[in-house]
Amino acid sequence: MIEEIPGPVGYTKHTDLSLDPIAELQPGLGCIMPQVSERYWIFYYAAKGGNWTLATRQRSEPSGLLRLGAVTRPKYKDHLEASLGGHVLALTRAIKSEDWPAFERAYQKGIDGSNAYHRDFDHAEIEWALPLDPPKHLRLTP
Repeated sequence: MIEEIPGPVGYTKHTDLSLDPIAELQPGLGCIMPQVSERYWIFYYAAKGGNWTLATRQRSEPSGLLRLGAVTRPKYKDHLEASLGGHVLALTRAIKSEDWPAFERAYQKGIDGSNAYHRDFDHAEIEWALPLDPPKHLRLTP
């Protein structure tokens, strides 16, 4: 049970919540990373298919999610920010210039970096791999 500390209260038609229970609702990396993974998968196949507009849109989502993770889980902040300034920035540049070879190199470095972070934080059981098939629910060509 969450102990409530007096303070600001939000009122809804369903319940009243103080700040502490609201803070507890913030997503951790277990909620955030599946969304990052899906976007990472989509923008690879969008770029490969030449749909650089979709790749750009899908690439921007993980950045916001990683920033959110850095706030809600400060233990990982330095690593998440390093990813944003390294792998993600390189991917952004490759997408902007529509440079498939640079994109593919940066993409693989992103996978390698992500898997290294998992090992560094004692989660070697989490190893991301690009799905062999593109997502079926989106048009991936221009």
